[in-house]
Amino acid sequence: MERQVESVATLADPTRRALYGFVLGQAGEVSRDQAARALRISRPLAAFHLDKLAEAGLLEVAYRRLGGRSGPGAGRTSKLYRRSSKEVEVTLPARRYELAARLLVEAIEQGGSVADLERAAEDWGSRIAREARGRAGGNRDKAQLTRTLLDALRSAGFEPHKSGEDEIVLRNCPFSALRGGSSTMICRMNAALCRGLVAGLDAPWWSVRLEPGAGRCCAVFQAA
Repeated sequence: MERQVESVATLADPTRRALYGFVLGQAGEVSRDQAARALRISRPLAAFHLDKLAEAGLLEVAYRRLGGRSGPGAGRTSKLYRRSSKEVEVTLPARRYELAARLLVEAIEQGGSVADLERAAEDWGSRIAREARGRAGGNRDKAQLTRTLLDALRSAGFEPHKSGEDEIVLRNCPFSALRGGSSTMICRMNAALCRGLVAGLDAPWWSVRLEPGAGRCCAVFQAA
């Protein structure tokens, strides 16, 4: 338990938290140079915080040459970082079981059907999206609205990853422990919540489809 608390305490530093979030959002390994450029900080500072995250067990480290070259003249071996496979009891990002409970209660009050749950989830998603859009100044620029969508997804407990220009996949499910015997219901709740986010942002070029897959949420965003 002490080791787990230390791991979470490592994220108290805002730069370290931002670096951890950046690594989580990448599909592959991240170099020190990539992290430094992304956060607009110096390479030594990025290296310091990445190593601290690795020491805490939140990141794993690999060594290889970038560019695929080998042998003499191939350049120095780079130190690369990826999300740790280690389970931490205090999960990151935080699971949103209290939100699921609230939505389930609302659904029961409305009648208790899965459709009632979907309506409650969509209303909640729309509400937090409107709040996020207000914080962003109500900007109608598509790129800005997409960034606001990603921020809103993170605030809801998801780990969004933009796959190219026309797809966003969610690399976790904030309600994973609830999916055991009710995966269809929880997946429909997730998709409805995501549709609410799109509606609240007034970003109709994004649509949400149900596409269950291993190691990620069942909701996938597709740009028209």
